[in-house]
Amino acid sequence: MAANSDHRSFTVADDDDQIRLDRWFKRHLPDISFNQVSRWARTGQLRLDGKRATPGDRIAAGQIIRLPPAEAAPVKTARPLRPPPNPLSEDEIEFVRSLVVASGPDWYVLNKPPGLATQGGTKTKNHLDRLLSGLADEAGNRPKLVHRLDKDTSGVLLVARTARAAAHFAKAFAGRGATKIYWALVTGVPSIEDGLIDLPLAKQPGTGGEKMHVDQENGQPSKSRYQLIDRAGNRAAWLELRPLTGRTHQLRAHTAAIGHPIVGDAKYGGPEAFLTGGISRKMHLHARRLRIDAPGGKTIDVTVDPPPHFAESLTALGFDPAAGAAIPLHTADPARSPEVKARRAAAAAKTARKARKGERRSRGAGGPTTSRKPKRR
Repeated sequence: MAANSDHRSFTVADDDDQIRLDRWFKRHLPDISFNQVSRWARTGQLRLDGKRATPGDRIAAGQIIRLPPAEAAPVKTARPLRPPPNPLSEDEIEFVRSLVVASGPDWYVLNKPPGLATQGGTKTKNHLDRLLSGLADEAGNRPKLVHRLDKDTSGVLLVARTARAAAHFAKAFAGRGATKIYWALVTGVPSIEDGLIDLPLAKQPGTGGEKMHVDQENGQPSKSRYQLIDRAGNRAAWLELRPLTGRTHQLRAHTAAIGHPIVGDAKYGGPEAFLTGGISRKMHLHARRLRIDAPGGKTIDVTVDPPPHFAESLTALGFDPAAGAAIPLHTADPARSPEVKARRAAAAAKTARKARKGERRSRGAGGPTTSRKPKRR
């Protein structure tokens, strides 16, 4: 920053590239109100590369923001400084750092344990978003969430270390540029071993938005791919799941909708979601793998093992943990794969043949009676 009696100047950093000017003030000069910034804009005292600027202008890295001298800002009544709410203890800082399984200049990948909420709420005071302060850099900039996992879902969670990386990852998730692989134990065994669940989902009325249900008329398009890894008779199945869309509770709602709720998921499976024989009553849904491009082109590809209760259930049901790793990564929408197209074409051809056969029978039943010519003797 350069300063003199006439103005103050700031150079836009790379991390602030393409954000709004009012957002820049919130990040770097939070004590200056929006009304003050607007007044500077109206009177021509707010400049961007020498030109008059407005709070809604987009700024670019390297541009110069010019403001009036600090004395021009209105004097505010001093308020006693408040300590940061809920400061982290040393144990909490050590804990969140222990969750990091991979990192880069712009990101961290964490292995979230089950039972830890991603974000806070009215009754949730301890959550991962709060703990991220333990991963702040020397300037105090803390990582930012770019996607979420349910409280009782474990596994891979990506956080961005810069605002620019957060925007990059958010765009990738929204544009389906990320491949997410989950493991789940479900009750019963699906009749189709490799399938696509294509059922629209909507918030279930009367649940405050906390539960989803299949709604063919008003639901949002929702697709989940699943593949059977192994089965324990007809009692339970170990599935690999891949959400092709990103609806709330999508995998939980979809597996329950086809009659095979995730083990431990009482919300969607009720009493039928639990197994006897010492199988844990905790949720058996684990974000096993995440593959996504980082800023700069490098690919992040991280796999984490399931938590203890999940691993113990695999063993109790007689599953070989190595079996799940043998399944290749599917990066294409299975609905568009050659195999699925071929099966659909065969099914359509079979339906057409049945229809033609039915038409011939109808014509034979309703047409004129014919007699065969007598044989020549």
